[in-house]
Amino acid sequence: MSNSAKAEAVLALHRFGMGPRPGSLAAVGTDPRGALIAELDRPLALSAAASLPTSAKAYRTVADANARRAARAKQAQQQAKKQQVAAVPTAPGDQAQAQAQTEGQAPAQGQEKDAAEMAAKQAADAVPDPGRPIYLQEAKLRIEAALAADIGFAERLVWFWSNHFCISAYKIQSMSGAYEREAIRANALGHFVDLLLAVEGHPAMLFYLDNLGSMGANSIAGINRSRGLNENIAREIMELHTLGVRTGYTQDDVISFANVLTGWTLVPPGDNPEHGGEFTFNPRLHEPGGQTVLGKRYEREDAEQGRAVLRDLAAHPATATHVATKLVRHFVADEPPPPLVEQMAKTFRDTEGDLKQVAITMVSSDDAWRGSPSKLKRPSEWGVGMVRATGITVVDPTRFTAGQELLGEGLWRPSAPKGYPDDEASWIDGIGRRLDIANNFAERVAATADPQGIIEDVFASQIAPEVKQAVGRAESRQQALALLFMSADFQRR
Repeated sequence: MSNSAKAEAVLALHRFGMGPRPGSLAAVGTDPRGALIAELDRPLALSAAASLPTSAKAYRTVADANARRAARAKQAQQQAKKQQVAAVPTAPGDQAQAQAQTEGQAPAQGQEKDAAEMAAKQAADAVPDPGRPIYLQEAKLRIEAALAADIGFAERLVWFWSNHFCISAYKIQSMSGAYEREAIRANALGHFVDLLLAVEGHPAMLFYLDNLGSMGANSIAGINRSRGLNENIAREIMELHTLGVRTGYTQDDVISFANVLTGWTLVPPGDNPEHGGEFTFNPRLHEPGGQTVLGKRYEREDAEQGRAVLRDLAAHPATATHVATKLVRHFVADEPPPPLVEQMAKTFRDTEGDLKQVAITMVSSDDAWRGSPSKLKRPSEWGVGMVRATGITVVDPTRFTAGQELLGEGLWRPSAPKGYPDDEASWIDGIGRRLDIANNFAERVAATADPQGIIEDVFASQIAPEVKQAVGRAESRQQALALLFMSADFQRR
């Protein structure tokens, strides 16, 4: 393999994959574009996922634990109050003692209240929280799939779509990993309309964007409870998930679409221990009558009304451009080349949103390969790439997710529905924290990871001469590894 072919193979692994790992250059071979496309034909399912609960099961598990926690806290508080009452003398002969106690009654009552609250807290804390272990199991499966992939192009697409249609584990931790498996991973290489329908109808998204209690003003529940409409999900679907900002929709469209989506909710786990947490359409919450969205009338008054709007949004020309622009910004450049965006948008329109074909168009275009690696990797990409380079395929999810949190990209924890940004300006200030992570990781793997071996075998020596020189002059293997991990060859794609 010539140096130019090796350089293109390394670029393919950085720009479109998860970074070079032992054996990955051989997997790419002399046809990087063909290798990337071939990876899209491999199944995206996770073999170990069968051991994990569905999103609904995870939700019920946490809800059950919370109910037990509340019950035990209440029992402990009641018991503490009974003991306090029993300790107060009530016999006539004890009046003098009781009178003496009343002199300090206010402080005593405060102490009794504190004691009851402490007892309640201790009883509640004795019930383990199952949400955190479920989150870490999901994280481990996801991270190790990225570490084990030959190239990682398909995994990167899963990560991209998971961020595009993000939810937050801060708000719905129990479902965060299963949501990605069920809605994103299962549809990342299919048609956009199927991905959109799966995402927007998933209980995790409905919970995250506050649609569970949204009700039409003229619905049965709306009239009886005098509660209102929540516009969050309708606005984010139009602005973030499909059309993009400033693409012609109005506030009236948002309100109409929000009314269309009333009734999209989940089965309360307390009411149904077998199906709690699953999607359901509740007609009592749904605004009756037809709605007009983007000039089109939708008359049906059930869940199909919402699905019809979503299908039309998926087919809208603005959605093709919005999706193509975000894909190019993520994989290729902060300033997406217009010709590449148009090529991909055209494929999106021509194939009715076939996401696999859109991805193939991207890696087949010369515009996607021009320029040296200059785009700064997001912290998660850099962290996985660093671990991949050493050949490690098994991780401690607690440590790994803590590192991502430190770097500002907590797993499934974006601060807003727009997800994590894909531009350098948003991440450049965190480079100093990356050095801390690199040093800590280098210390742990120094005994087994050879920096010169990584340069020669993993990167095929396709690394800047200055980096090779700095690594060669390092005072220790740990320092050499840290220098390598912090180099532009690791940080950029």
